[in-house]
Amino acid sequence: MMNSILPTQKKVLVIPLITTFLVLTNLAFADASWPRTEVDPTSAGFSEEGIVNLDAAMKQIVSDQDVAGMVWLLAKDGEVITFEAAGLSRVNDQATMEKDTLFRIYSMTKPVTGVALMMLHEEGLWEFDDPISKHIPEFANLKVLKSYDDEGNMELVPLDRQPTMRELLNHSAGFGYGLGGDDPVNETYRNQRVLASTNLNELVNKVASIPLLSQPGEQYYYSVAVDLQGFIVQKLSGQKFGDFLQERIFEPLSMVDTRFYVRDEDEHRFAEVHNWDEERSRLVQRPHRTDRPSYLDANRLESGGGGLVSSTHDYARFLQMLVNEGQLDGARILTPESIRIMRTNSLRDELNIGGGPDRPGRVGIGFGVDFAVIYDPKLAETQQGPGTYYWSGAAGTWFWIDPSQDMFWIGMIQAQGPRRPGAANMRNVAIDLIYGSLNE
Repeated sequence: MMNSILPTQKKVLVIPLITTFLVLTNLAFADASWPRTEVDPTSAGFSEEGIVNLDAAMKQIVSDQDVAGMVWLLAKDGEVITFEAAGLSRVNDQATMEKDTLFRIYSMTKPVTGVALMMLHEEGLWEFDDPISKHIPEFANLKVLKSYDDEGNMELVPLDRQPTMRELLNHSAGFGYGLGGDDPVNETYRNQRVLASTNLNELVNKVASIPLLSQPGEQYYYSVAVDLQGFIVQKLSGQKFGDFLQERIFEPLSMVDTRFYVRDEDEHRFAEVHNWDEERSRLVQRPHRTDRPSYLDANRLESGGGGLVSSTHDYARFLQMLVNEGQLDGARILTPESIRIMRTNSLRDELNIGGGPDRPGRVGIGFGVDFAVIYDPKLAETQQGPGTYYWSGAAGTWFWIDPSQDMFWIGMIQAQGPRRPGAANMRNVAIDLIYGSLNE
């Protein structure tokens, strides 16, 4: 397994490194319309037939009503191999899915937050072995769930030690989330409406009152950790979290459609979420949530764990920046070393993603800085290359980056709830066709 200890950058090298990169890169941004034009697939090592079959398969998934609509993009060596859209963004008014449709990307917000936090690491504002309480003092006296009875009464114990920033980044600090789990910790997250907090300060205060699920480092629990990372970015930078992202990431990368809300003038581009209706034997639009502010509300919570809206164009630019090890079109966001840290598994050897002493998790797959990392493709039973890193969103959006091929894929859909019986596993279909079409 990969070494679980992430390297620590020397603070004294940060300024010279950044200065060197600024000198070496052209800061006049290039054509921000990329990705638009597709190249001949054979020039990038794919068979033409394979990419035709890939596009046909995605269109068939839409035609079969596995999803209402989809936008997908495959890029390799900085070139767009295919960029297509099919189906509807809203079934109620039969709005066509377009390449510039806007999506709730939910947890695909997490890698953006991770990049923001790593920018502050390069500035020497935090270290991986820092206790989280150094940056969130409210967490100094967290308790840990030891056991609970059928009525949900909890037995709590003190921390053996303070959880670290590294554990916050790889979801092994012990925090809950409230998205699942029938234990009293996750139940408290739901009862206190942690994810419906009005701002990050309120969210932190709520989390500080809820015990951890385990002692730090013992288990992997997908958690509220990345919302806490957003709070730390806000605190260390002295800027509102959304303003930091806009100034330091979105503007330099020409991500013109990415923010925590949908502007009035863009509402017609915003896709709705759909699910399969068994009685009517078709897809239907899901009703909007009433327990949280609308996506049209500019004052909604700036959730680093799941709040952004984006377009395929914008997120593809973000992914290509990662493929390029921190820069795109003359804008350097992070150093190559920081990108390599992000995509390196940092879970201790006994853990895999989703795993702990009482559950094996997904073998061959660990976690870095807000990405899952495939450290052993054979164990993970995938064709993807070693070091492939990926994540997805609650409404079905997904991406992966294979650094061994300088290649990434992004699929954008809006689907939650019941699926059509016999629906295809579109993620596996895409992987099989992409790697199957790569020439030897």
